[in-house]
Amino acid sequence: MQAGEILGDESIRSYLHRLIGDQGIELLEKFPEEGEYSDEELAEKTGINLNSVRHSLYALYEKRLAEYRRIKNTETGWLTYLWKIRLENLHSALQEDMAMFLEKLEARERFEEENDFYRCRTCGVVTFNEVVGIDFVCPSCSQPVEHFDNEILLHALKQRIADIRACLGHE
Repeated sequence: MQAGEILGDESIRSYLHRLIGDQGIELLEKFPEEGEYSDEELAEKTGINLNSVRHSLYALYEKRLAEYRRIKNTETGWLTYLWKIRLENLHSALQEDMAMFLEKLEARERFEEENDFYRCRTCGVVTFNEVVGIDFVCPSCSQPVEHFDNEILLHALKQRIADIRACLGHE
């Protein structure tokens, strides 16, 4: 599958945009289909700033969506990195990120279930443990706090977790 086809999918494009930004998307769109290229060659061919090219390539590399081959100039000793895009690994990168996000949501769900919350109108939400020993006043501004019902948030978390589990096949 070519980069153009992959980038046509809005959800994948959005994921990649969060990963590499506008210039990274532009790099993917302009990346030559065949061969390996140095970051300098890519900057020249695409018209994208060299630092942006490097940043995008390294971000893609961290997700195994790009790879490089290193060659050494025998005369100067300089190393050149020749890059290739590996978007065939996109599915596994997405799954790994979704699994990591799922773990964070599950931790937040446990926190929301295990705590009782109170709200200061000035400073925000605090836990029962933060206010019980100080007569239910805000630890930051000493204003009285009132009970905060987190059921709507908890319901939304549970729904999001269920959706991600279903997407990952962990139903």
